[in-house]
Amino acid sequence: MELKYREATEEDLQFMVDMLADDELGSQREDVSIPLNPSYLCAFQNITSDANNELRIVEIDNEIIGMLQLTFIPYLTHLGSWRCLVEGVRIHKNYRSQGIGTQIFEWLIEYAKTKNVDILQLTSDKKRPNALKFYLGLGFEMTHEGFKLKL
Repeated sequence: MELKYREATEEDLQFMVDMLADDELGSQREDVSIPLNPSYLCAFQNITSDANNELRIVEIDNEIIGMLQLTFIPYLTHLGSWRCLVEGVRIHKNYRSQGIGTQIFEWLIEYAKTKNVDILQLTSDKKRPNALKFYLGLGFEMTHEGFKLKL
């Protein structure tokens, strides 16, 4: 399967929210009501207007099958390197367990190199053991403990 990657558009927003909500954890925190909650449009506009943020859509034959958000972060540490924070990775339920996630991350690693990224980082909820296993299989290491404070 040939995957294509493109910037997300406002027309993709409802589908992206639906994908974010399509699992046990997402269904508890996302709002899939129609019309779309205006907070998603506000977030979309904030993300897409920031030069260090990208919302990427993954397609097969012009059908959306995945998404991810990339945030490029300049750091003083590691000799002033750039990092790419990967968030909101989703594969449509009809395309899971087919190797697409691996293909996406292979593309992402090469793409990040073109942006002079030295470290690719992500977080994954501890309640997603399959995702944790997947990321470890790609070569990611659990080097830090993460903390979040919901405000």
